[in-house]
Amino acid sequence: MLIGVDATCWSNGRGYGRHARALLRALVDLDAHNQYTFFFDADPAGVAPGLPASVRLHWVRSSVPAVLAAAAQGRRSLRDMWRMSWAISRADLDVVLFPTIYSYVPVWGRARKVVMIHDVIAEKFPHLTVPSRRARLAWRAKVALGIRQADAIATVSAYSRGHILEHFGLAPERVSVVGEASDAIFRTLDHPSLTPRLLDAGIHPEGRSILYVGGFGPHKNLPTLLAAFAELASQPGFSDVQLILVGEHTSEVFYTHVDAIRQRVAELGLTDRTVFTGYLTDEELVVLLNLSTVLVLPSWMEGFGLPAIEAAACGCPSIATTASPLPELLGAGGLYVDPGQPPQLRKALTRVLTEPKLRHTMRQAGLAAAQRLTWTAAARQMHDVLAGVAAYGAA
Repeated sequence: MLIGVDATCWSNGRGYGRHARALLRALVDLDAHNQYTFFFDADPAGVAPGLPASVRLHWVRSSVPAVLAAAAQGRRSLRDMWRMSWAISRADLDVVLFPTIYSYVPVWGRARKVVMIHDVIAEKFPHLTVPSRRARLAWRAKVALGIRQADAIATVSAYSRGHILEHFGLAPERVSVVGEASDAIFRTLDHPSLTPRLLDAGIHPEGRSILYVGGFGPHKNLPTLLAAFAELASQPGFSDVQLILVGEHTSEVFYTHVDAIRQRVAELGLTDRTVFTGYLTDEELVVLLNLSTVLVLPSWMEGFGLPAIEAAACGCPSIATTASPLPELLGAGGLYVDPGQPPQLRKALTRVLTEPKLRHTMRQAGLAAAQRLTWTAAARQMHDVLAGVAAYGAA
């Protein structure tokens, strides 16, 4: 079977890119019987060291790569989309996989099509994720065409699947779950210590810390986290606690409110207690997750919530939004709060920061939960989806 993969999101540093790289590596490693061709719209020489050796590379010339062009305030040119569409369509493929609808382009021909829709955050919270009316119209049109063309749709959790079925009114048999997992680098360390870069950022080697990892878009609900931290920071028993915000904030492609977040930090008098680290490598992030007291994911919605799974693999407890699959995935490895009820987050933070026995219980449950999730299992699920649509097309 000849399988084409839209790999234009490979170099994206955010969740889409992390997911695509991990899933596709595991898929190619698992599936030695089929031939994979990865389609790039940027010179693959820049990402070649991380690519599976057995895949074929097809470079499609573009004026601006999709990971830069499909920004919150921008769009891919019709010419670039046509070039990618034409390249995939004219290739002799049995199946085409789009690891995210974010980079989807129309494809014609005999190839069956599998499209991944990670979540419905942009549909549920359009003003928090896609800032302009024009961009929202373009997004809705792309998603509608992708769903119409798809012979199968995959998503990352049963939670997302339920919302996709409900929002788009799809038949249940059209949507499958292909899960996620933490990479092997996320693990407990025997003797973790802050790197010089983390120390230079202002992170204290002693004391408790509240960690956030992700983007700074409005749908991440960070003002609620800041408000909860401000309440705690004003109390004597929490004078040692720092808030550490990890994520790209200087050259972000997606919609971001980082300037508003910085301003709110200053207004609340938290500047000396809050650290913006910027983008961290996995090696640095693992250290931070091993040393942090708790990770907080207060989003209005998460399709999967990978940072919490990565934290669990490092032995770090999580407080996460109930609007996610994390209550099911992590169980006792986390505490779960309604993103629309700020007092719940403050109470949960108070418990985790002051109850060592609770942290120990959450740590052990989280480690067990993270071990149950593997990219090999996700790759098997994706292989089944690809094989299923190929068999249906041959029937």
